[in-house]
Amino acid sequence: MKNVLAVSLAAAFLVVGAAGCSKSTTSSSGTASESAAPAGGGAKTIGVSIQNREAQFYQDMENGMKSAASKYGYTLKVVDASRDNAKQQSQVEDFISQKVDAIVLTPYDSQAIGSAIVEANKANIPVFTADIASTAKEGDVVAHIASDNVQGGAQAGKLMCAGLPKGTGAVAIIDEPEVTSVQDRVKGFKQALAQNCANAKIVADISGGGERAKASSVMEDLLQSHKDLKGVFGINDDSALGAAKAIQAAGLSGKIVVVGYDATPEAQTAIKNGQMYGDAIQHPDQIGSITIETIHDYFGGKTPPKKIAVDVGQFTKADAK
Repeated sequence: MKNVLAVSLAAAFLVVGAAGCSKSTTSSSGTASESAAPAGGGAKTIGVSIQNREAQFYQDMENGMKSAASKYGYTLKVVDASRDNAKQQSQVEDFISQKVDAIVLTPYDSQAIGSAIVEANKANIPVFTADIASTAKEGDVVAHIASDNVQGGAQAGKLMCAGLPKGTGAVAIIDEPEVTSVQDRVKGFKQALAQNCANAKIVADISGGGERAKASSVMEDLLQSHKDLKGVFGINDDSALGAAKAIQAAGLSGKIVVVGYDATPEAQTAIKNGQMYGDAIQHPDQIGSITIETIHDYFGGKTPPKKIAVDVGQFTKADAK
């Protein structure tokens, strides 16, 4: 049975409304997509810069934001940073010139985004981060809303242990080490392997950039360099699906345990068909809606907790419909 979403809050003030998760119909260009406020609604505008609007995860997160914003009559100006830090910095400058009431960022570069946050701080515009945190020493973020990625990585690790024959074998990680959320996933994954299947050994940890084509290429190399490989953890579903494609092309489907992270519809189908073993499943629509709820409470004079974590579950073939 699917794990039920649990939201862990550091303070009891936050009340989260249910948010639907539907396919996005927005453009993935860098131009703004606006969700207009209804007549008589609150005259607040929130600028949102998403690091990669083409990703299903971020489309679902955006839909969650729009659903919550519509309750309060907030206007969302959503733009796509297209995995470009300079572009994202420029988008923040645009939001400042537009005098938005709040800014939401999913940083592409967690370190470099600090200077843009500083500029927003100087303009007295509150900044919130969703999914990916800022790790810059400068710049004040009101609150960070994201999956509990250490706990989510542990879920992926437990799946790997369950999938490996007798919990043993060589395991590889297709990583994206520049991203803070991924760092946490890998940390949780390694901890879970040490605790639940100590005879499983991580023999490689290689960046696939979070992209399917690159992950597939990395997996091809891994199959050559580690012929005894029994499992691979892809830090997102593009990484896992890319790995699964390379494994299938090598005629090794079913012989290497593939675990991903996100449980996108395509990954769920791959799990159902046996190309992947399982996924840690996030709830991006809830991350989006909670972000707007947090901003709403901030507008109302409340001080939100610095970190708001959304628990991650598991998705296996037993959950597939």
